Amino acid sequence: MVKSVNPATEGLIREYPSMDFGQVGEILNKTTSTAQEWAQVSCNKRAQFAHQAAEVLESRLDEFALLITREMGKPVSQSRAEIEKCAWVCRYFAENAPTFLQDESVPSDAALSYVAYQPLGVVLAVMPWNFPFWQVFRFAAPGLTAGNGAILKHASNVSGCALAIEDVFREAGYPENLFRTIITGPEEIQQAIQSDDIQAVTLTGSEAAGSAVAAAAGKAIKKSVLELGGSDPYIILEDADLDLAAEKCAQSRLLNSGQSCIAAKRFIVLDSVREAFTEKLISRMTTRLMGDPEEPDTDLGPLARADLRDDLHKQVTSSVAAGARLLMGGQIPDRPGYFYPPTVLDEVKPGMPAYEEETFGPVAAIIAASDAEEALNIANDSEFGLGAAIFSKDTKKARSIASRIKAGSCFINDFVKSDPRLPFGGIRKSGYGRELAKLGIREFTNIQTVVVG
Repeated sequence: MVKSVNPATEGLIREYPSMDFGQVGEILNKTTSTAQEWAQVSCNKRAQFAHQAAEVLESRLDEFALLITREMGKPVSQSRAEIEKCAWVCRYFAENAPTFLQDESVPSDAALSYVAYQPLGVVLAVMPWNFPFWQVFRFAAPGLTAGNGAILKHASNVSGCALAIEDVFREAGYPENLFRTIITGPEEIQQAIQSDDIQAVTLTGSEAAGSAVAAAAGKAIKKSVLELGGSDPYIILEDADLDLAAEKCAQSRLLNSGQSCIAAKRFIVLDSVREAFTEKLISRMTTRLMGDPEEPDTDLGPLARADLRDDLHKQVTSSVAAGARLLMGGQIPDRPGYFYPPTVLDEVKPGMPAYEEETFGPVAAIIAASDAEEALNIANDSEFGLGAAIFSKDTKKARSIASRIKAGSCFINDFVKSDPRLPFGGIRKSGYGRELAKLGIREFTNIQTVVVG
């Protein structure tokens, strides 16, 4: 059985039976058959269903937001925003997919030559718990509109969300069995990847999970897209608007209780403004209210699981033992739930967990730099490459630095966020491939060259 536990109360929500591969295989077969028919539907018609999915999400917004909050602890105001963003991505691809996927004429020596974008078939999506609706719709809205079918293997602690998402597509009028959820284990997922019913795989999650899924997909010679962890650097230059920088950095570090791959994690601050920036950052992190995530005014809920909180605390205590200075937080509260307070570490240096590892929680690591060049070198001194940000009033200088940062996204004077209109993804150990925008919808298509002599 798979358990769903409320991280704010530690109470059991529900248990779900786990499927064996016989049950999974039946679902795969049905989805393949449905996807073959779906591929013959015009893109304009498929787009209409995406509009309907947006309407379902909005009509059940409160219900789904509360489900997210109870299963993984996100403050309910943020859960509502997540559902609204899912409706946005559905409408975005409903409106733009027919243009993104239309044939493109290419001049050549032939009488006619063009590029066509055809659906691949059924895509297996292995998704995490931290944005349980958004990360699924980020894949599913473009994937289904492109003409593919989908199988969702969600994180076990958000199984209720997984089944609710399947219900959204059903209520929106999509063909039965085009999008299905499977509640199963890693062995069955490995078997599913090898199955002829699966044509491609997408995963958002940890390095370990990404490596295992990518290896299985590679063995089966199937397309894969990975969005993995990040240790996003935020560079604060000497000419930065420190009030703006502190506010944006606090927002990014504490959003979703710090449980985001693209959250600000390493704050690389020039010496000349480090003291002033640190004071402003602490001031803003102190005002964030930690408490019951079902209350509308709560800014910070619990972490999703006890082991995640304990691992984060170990990273903090190990960094302090290695010489980091604890400026605030850093203590597990004596209360029910998997809460961890906003925490700021200063004098973070190489070799410390807060420098080397991804901290998946509300922990800010402040790293000193003498000038912009050293700050850039520190930013790139990571095995990750998902997002980055630069704060400076000189945007020309900031853009020059951005061009040298090894990351899939770089934001100037703002925190990193995903947007349906912009490609999203990372490099190095943060993964490969892109989601969202034109590039994202084309990831799971057969880019076919057609030539007429």
